[in-house]
Amino acid sequence: MWLGKFLDLEEDIKGLRSKIQNDLFQGIKKYKLTPLEFTILETIFNCKELAGYDLILNLNKHFAGTWEAQSGTIYPILFKLKRDGFLNSRPVKSPIGPIRKVYSLTEAGEHILKTKVNKNFEDQLKFMGNFLIELSSIYIQSHPKEEEDDIINDVQNLIQKILETVVETIPSTLIYKRKCEQCGSEMERIASFCSSCGATLLIETEEKKT
Repeated sequence: MWLGKFLDLEEDIKGLRSKIQNDLFQGIKKYKLTPLEFTILETIFNCKELAGYDLILNLNKHFAGTWEAQSGTIYPILFKLKRDGFLNSRPVKSPIGPIRKVYSLTEAGEHILKTKVNKNFEDQLKFMGNFLIELSSIYIQSHPKEEEDDIINDVQNLIQKILETVVETIPSTLIYKRKCEQCGSEMERIASFCSSCGATLLIETEEKKT
């Protein structure tokens, strides 16, 4: 969760240039990113490679109904991030469909992302903690006074459950568990097709689960 209209990358890139070969960052065409652009880079990095459609699925899971990512918004941003040196793309031929484009971070884009997150990690966690407190306070006060004790208890239990899930989930996000049945490539999170061979991945429906 990144605040502000733009994330300024200029100082981060200057610092990286002093430590890493300078020409690595020649392809970077701009030094400010919007919070959504940065979130897209984070999502693609954590998934290694993503097609535009799968990125939209992941973003909608990320925003959990608070905002809906749509192709008309996401694809132009992907084009700009590639043009400005943050992303690479490559075509992948699907055995049963058209050629699709999958995106990954450039080496420079990856260095910038890691540096920005590393510098702001604790501050971002503190911000999210403060945000939860403010949001919870408003939610509690939106209920009748006589229900306050029960609502406080519900909110505390809900936040505790969410935090436990976060702590338990972090290690598993670093391990690729899903494999393509066609080529054996490993992947994570939501994907509708394999970014290596293009094979369609069957996504479980509610009907199959029951």
